[in-house]
Amino acid sequence: MLIKHLKAMKIIVCVGMTMLMTLSSWAQKIDEVRMERDLEIAKNVLGTVIKQQGNRTFFTIEPDANYLPGYGVTFRLPCDMQMLFINGGVGDTWSISGQNFPEPPGAYYYENDARPGSYSQSVTTINARAKRGSGKMKEVDVDSARVGYQSKLVESLKDYMLDYSDLISQLPLNEKITITNRQEGRCNMGWGDQRSFLLVEANRADMAQFKQGKLSREQAAAKIRIVNSEKQETVEPDFELLSSIFSRLYRPDLSKTYFTNEDVYFERLKDFGVIYYFQVYSSNEMDYGLYNMPTVNMREIKKAERDKKVAELYPAFEKELKENVLEYGRTLRSLKSNEVLVFNVKLTRCESCGIPASLEVTIKQDVLSDYSSGKLSKEAALAKVTLKKGENQ
Repeated sequence: MLIKHLKAMKIIVCVGMTMLMTLSSWAQKIDEVRMERDLEIAKNVLGTVIKQQGNRTFFTIEPDANYLPGYGVTFRLPCDMQMLFINGGVGDTWSISGQNFPEPPGAYYYENDARPGSYSQSVTTINARAKRGSGKMKEVDVDSARVGYQSKLVESLKDYMLDYSDLISQLPLNEKITITNRQEGRCNMGWGDQRSFLLVEANRADMAQFKQGKLSREQAAAKIRIVNSEKQETVEPDFELLSSIFSRLYRPDLSKTYFTNEDVYFERLKDFGVIYYFQVYSSNEMDYGLYNMPTVNMREIKKAERDKKVAELYPAFEKELKENVLEYGRTLRSLKSNEVLVFNVKLTRCESCGIPASLEVTIKQDVLSDYSSGKLSKEAALAKVTLKKGENQ
């Protein structure tokens, strides 16, 4: 009798454990549609918080954002978000670093709708364009103005972390929220020859404790990691090498499917891996609604023919992308065995073609190492590659 009771209890315990494991698995499963919606809202809120904190000193932006399971959410600001922007009217004269200019020097020009004829321009160089007109002299202390500007920007990002990061409701407590303008291989930021970057990072668990009243605002703010540097940290050469390989690999003269004319840029994620980004195209639009498709040598074709060919090329592009990530990913030596290599690719626009808007290819470093050493065949290694497709266009 006792033995029967023990067996019954054992069965109950096993069933209970199985149910707990199943519930845990369900709890950790991410609803991708809901995550995309949350990220869209979060991007909008972040842009608004930056604008408000800057007292309209900052221009309107919409950050990029993506979610990586096991790491968290990363928001990417424009590369020039740390540059100083100053406002003035047409005809104003500026004095910067002891030199007078008819208008603020710099490479960026933005129209300001606040009042007719006014402008806001980034101070990045001392090469000013000539402009007729005269006005009241404006003295600008670039260094102090820049420090104040960057201080406001950092405060706005901290406020976002504390007050609104919980809008990403599905983010697990062991993952992070990161806001950065760091995009190696894509941006040459800063003043003169300097390259600057900003990174603000918070643990989801710390922000949750603040919302629950377990941490004061000051205690939670102290846990936010801030890197506000004039120079980028040293980047491992093998990361830049892989960037250059893919930048060349998908140029129109080498690719047989989609192509890019831009450099592939990347982001190093500490204790997680490295993620590469690039956009691919299928064609160049010509006059009169005609298209050229350089990778397949088709010229002056109509949109319907172009769209049909885009859809035909997609399976080959997807297959080749996975193979290229496996083959050339082997050149990486700086990743740890438990880290991952990720390629995030935005696809050519082709509405109603039945192709996704993006592809994300992920492979673990230990798989790359085993393939490189011959422990895994190509087929076995490709089977371990994870492919995530965005929504169809």
